Amino acid sequence: MSDAFIVCSHLSFSWPDGTPVFQDLSLTVGAGRTGLVAPNGAGKSTLLKLIAGELRPGGGTVSVEGMLGYLPQTLPLTGDLTVAEVLGIAPVIKALDAIESGDASEEHFTTIGNDWDIEERTRAQLDRLGLGALSLDRSLRTLSGGQIVSLGLAAQLLKRPDVLLLDEPTNNLDLDARHKLYGVLEEWNGCLLLVSHDRALLDRMDRIAELDRDQVRSYGGNFTHYEEVVRTEQEAAEKNVRSAEQEVKREKREMQQARERAARRSSNAKRNLKNAGLPKIVAGGMQRRAQESAGKADETHAARVSAAKARLDEAGRALRDEQKITLELPGTNVPAGRTVFLGERLQVRHGDLDLFAGDGIDLEIRGPERIALSGPNGAGKSTLLRLISGDLVPEGGRTRRADGRVAYLSQRLDLLDLDRTVAENFAAFAPGMPEAQRMNLLARFLFRGSRTQLPAGVLSGGERLRATLACVLCAEPAPQLLLLDEPTNNLDLVSVGQLESALNAYEGAFVVVSHDERFLAEINVDRRLRLADGRLLEADAPDGA
Repeated sequence: MSDAFIVCSHLSFSWPDGTPVFQDLSLTVGAGRTGLVAPNGAGKSTLLKLIAGELRPGGGTVSVEGMLGYLPQTLPLTGDLTVAEVLGIAPVIKALDAIESGDASEEHFTTIGNDWDIEERTRAQLDRLGLGALSLDRSLRTLSGGQIVSLGLAAQLLKRPDVLLLDEPTNNLDLDARHKLYGVLEEWNGCLLLVSHDRALLDRMDRIAELDRDQVRSYGGNFTHYEEVVRTEQEAAEKNVRSAEQEVKREKREMQQARERAARRSSNAKRNLKNAGLPKIVAGGMQRRAQESAGKADETHAARVSAAKARLDEAGRALRDEQKITLELPGTNVPAGRTVFLGERLQVRHGDLDLFAGDGIDLEIRGPERIALSGPNGAGKSTLLRLISGDLVPEGGRTRRADGRVAYLSQRLDLLDLDRTVAENFAAFAPGMPEAQRMNLLARFLFRGSRTQLPAGVLSGGERLRATLACVLCAEPAPQLLLLDEPTNNLDLVSVGQLESALNAYEGAFVVVSHDERFLAEINVDRRLRLADGRLLEADAPDGA
């Protein structure tokens, strides 16, 4: 397996409408675990599809040495399939069953090949990914989104691939499933190329490959090391830019001073020549030589200014376009002792079944608490958020909310009117705010100039998040309780950082459902709740969080 590798040479690819994605991109990935990072829209998923052969490049070549396994971000599966069919082992299982029943047809032996231990290997693989309880004949429609992702990974691993491509494999996985996946990949000894915004997963990589403007730069070490290197490079680049700016100012100042001295000398020379009574031809020659000397000096200074500007441009190119959100949100402040939500004996029914155990669940949210809500997929976390927001009325128990706005951000980020512009959406949330103030606030969320006039429907995932945060956090009245359901799903790492900045400026209470422990640490969660088996209990931070 150590000989497995991926080589992309001078790769080019454009969409059918002619929009280029890559031009002359080259990349080599050898044995070990490689995490591929880049902003959304840079072409990470497209690159994996080109390597997997799902897309054909417009130019260049792709070479893969060894058997390939590929787990796309969206699995093309239907609910009618069984677990065995998804795993690709149904024909082998059927052949084994036929032989055990006495049918010794040669076609069954051909189907089985060397896979006589397929059931044992399958069970072992499912156990490693936390799917040991699944029966092979179970229908896919009965599984959660996280179980389907883990099942898709198991299907690829059963192929015994030498090269493995994974596109956002932790999407929809709860914390337990994520840790199962981490363990499996830590044991991987082939060639792994992984796209993810899960920083805990990226910290388990051997190297980070950064895709940026048709170039891939490799950094040895995990994601934390990559961040440190990038931070150091950025600090050096900023220092070089400041130095280059000072050099341009100095050269411009010296050129201006030289011009002023030359002008004074020329004026004095004219006066002196006139007083000296020299013949006109002699005086003209002396004046011409003085002008030529001054011109040459001016050209020298202009060249120095031009060279300094070139060095400034070069220093500027090394700077990263790190767009950061800087906010102050005093209107969201909640006094420490204030109860913003109280729920007692809350119950929701699905058909004849109660979602919560016993008499229901109790929850009190006080002051500016920062609460992380965790639990396995299907436990009812999103349902609980809807109860808190008032979007869902409990079928048992009672709720009480303090005066003040409650804002709920679902996984779909569906608060914006997609036909309205960013500015129009913001105006609808804060109609009494002067337009100049609204534009100033939108600029703090990185919407400036013509970007404020973009329809919400054409925004990228990160842009839609920023626009939604602007509308929610700066609304009138400001929210004092904020509810967020898996807010980092499908966000690139830059957008996650922007979300963290916005939440750290928020002064009210929030409840966030997330399995991203790094994200929860960055937003300073101070209380943890776990919903499992119908019960809501206080919880400790996971080990290593």
